This record gives sequence, C-alpha cells and structure tokens, in this order.
Amino acid sequence: MPADDPRYTVNVDVAVRRERASPEYLFIVRGEDEDHAPGTLGFPGGTMEADPGEAGVVAATAAREVREEVGVEVANVEMVTSTVFELDTGRPCLNVLVVADYDGGEAHVAAPDEVGDVAWRTPESVLADEATPPWTREFVEDVTAYREQ
Repeated sequence: MPADDPRYTVNVDVAVRRERASPEYLFIVRGEDEDHAPGTLGFPGGTMEADPGEAGVVAATAAREVREEVGVEVANVEMVTSTVFELDTGRPCLNVLVVADYDGGEAHVAAPDEVGDVAWRTPESVLADEATPPWTREFVEDVTAYREQ
C-alpha cells in the first residue's frame, strides 16, 4: 500500500495493571526484529483486526494481543487516549491506549518474534529509567493520570 494512502493502521497499546503494595503494569521490550521501535520498552499491543460491523473491537484487540504476546488474560478494558503517528513506511497510525486489569495467567514471552522480554514494573521505575522512550514515558503518565481520576 503506498505511503500516500489516506487509510490508517489502528494499533492498540494495553496498560495491564495488577495490584501489589504499589500498582504495577506489564511492560515488554519489543523484539529486535520488529519493524517499529525494536528493542524499546513499551506496553504490549498490536494491530486491530476486525470485520466490518464487528462490535467491541478495541477491547477484543487488547485481550487478543496481550494473550498472544505475554500469555495473560485481561478484564475491564477502558480507553485512556488516542494519538496519531507515522509508521516507518509513512502510513498514518491511529494508536489507542487502553488500561485493563490483570485477570490471570503467568506473564512470559509468548511471541518471541515480537517480544524480547516481559516485566511487571511500577510507573515510577519506568519514568526514572533513562532508557524509557519518550512515547512510553508519555503513555505511562497518561495511564497514571487516568487511574487517579
């Protein structure tokens, strides 16, 4: 598809939260072979796949991507924000950030072609990490602010 194609790719990033002494979120390090932002810290997620007329596609995409990438189940998916960025191909991407509650399963690298590592981390540890990319930092701030409402 040419870069000047006006259609958007839709991506869903999922901030999976579990309660501990301090809330923790599930983060991945993107696989080194990923086309976009390889080797960087972020939330699990991926491209929306839906049929015309299908309902609940954001929540379904969030649950599917988390299950496929890190092997856990989620519940209570809620939209936090959306942004647009340009893929390396030049095609626009609508990125939807959602929060979800951890609902079971052992977090692990379930898709080694897409994910290099998995870890539960506090927002504070991610924000203090100098290696955190700016977009991940912004998403962590958005999720934290949303949860504090």
